[in-house]
Amino acid sequence: MGQRAEARAVADDELLIERTFDAPAALVFRIWEKPEHMQRWWGPKDFTCTSLSLDFRPGGTWRACIHADAYGESWMSGVFREIERDRRIVFSFKWEDGNEQPGVDTLVTVEFQELNGRTVQSFHQTPFVSVEIRDSHVSGWNECIDREAAYAEAMARNKGEGA
Repeated sequence: MGQRAEARAVADDELLIERTFDAPAALVFRIWEKPEHMQRWWGPKDFTCTSLSLDFRPGGTWRACIHADAYGESWMSGVFREIERDRRIVFSFKWEDGNEQPGVDTLVTVEFQELNGRTVQSFHQTPFVSVEIRDSHVSGWNECIDREAAYAEAMARNKGEGA
């Protein structure tokens, strides 16, 4: 699987995770834009993405539900702000229960850079209303990105079949 990079905070209200995948950037980007792919890896380990809708265009909305027996259902949603094919996706993110950061949506920026047939993915999320809330996202996003890397790399080994 791709090289593991731990999340690191850029500032108290930001989270940055950088990871290198053994897959080309166009393929990694594609598994973000197509719900039939994203649903297979979206969510931390032990979670299943049970619902996912994407209107993948600037101004389009997205909504997802992840489920784990230990935690039940968690619904999240947002709006795509920017999309630059094979390079960058910017979207808002909020938990629909509103308990964690009432009235505050975070902004997620995912950037893809291809180097020698591999993809360096940068995942940045901000603002968080506290360091504790920011830190509560570290393991979940790392586990989600672990699943993304495994899925993208399996597709790359199979030459992108089904993409």
